[in-house]
Amino acid sequence: MSMSDPLADMLTRIRNGQRANKKAVLSPSSKLRQRVLDVLEREGYIRGYVNGSSETGKPEINIELKYHEGEPVIREIKRISKPGRRVYSSVQDLPRVRNGLGISIVSTPKGVLSDAEARAENVGGEVICTVF
Repeated sequence: MSMSDPLADMLTRIRNGQRANKKAVLSPSSKLRQRVLDVLEREGYIRGYVNGSSETGKPEINIELKYHEGEPVIREIKRISKPGRRVYSSVQDLPRVRNGLGISIVSTPKGVLSDAEARAENVGGEVICTVF
């Protein structure tokens, strides 16, 4: 059975892995997933990720989760734009997550950026998810 929203699957794996206090989680690999993980790593929400391949030869990503004093760094990660309902935003209307304490990840013509980076580049785009 094919997956209708692979990015939401990766976000759910991260969420579930942190609830279970895992050090790392595995997810199938794609360019969009890697770009989202780049933003999460730049913003300090994950330790990093490593590309690899499974026993069957399919590419996968090993995502290293991050904890602070035993608590997960990511308290909430939520998919905003879904396959059934895409959410686009201009640079003026980019959402602020928890009054600036969290980030929005936005797919723009200049790549996948956090909301602060998108404001600095003066570009809007599809709001992929929010992280707090």
